[in-house]
Amino acid sequence: MTRLKTNIGGIIETKIWSVPKSKDKPHGYKYSLVYIRRGSRVLGYDNAETKGDHRHYGDKELPYRFQGIDKLFEDFYRDLREVMSNED
Repeated sequence: MTRLKTNIGGIIETKIWSVPKSKDKPHGYKYSLVYIRRGSRVLGYDNAETKGDHRHYGDKELPYRFQGIDKLFEDFYRDLREVMSNED
């Protein structure tokens, strides 16, 4: 797990586990990448039990096409830069 505090008071947390391949984790990873600000999730990528790969953007939950760990981090940090550029 990696947990970082931003200079504007946010928290970025990333967690990745290697797990046996299964129907909802066919790639063999369980993960959670999240940006929290003022106690609320602003952005998140995860594959919670039975939900499969998806992302959270504000109050929206959208499917996510997992294409590997490197691409997961690339997508998360791209969205994070966009979110943080629009914060006060």
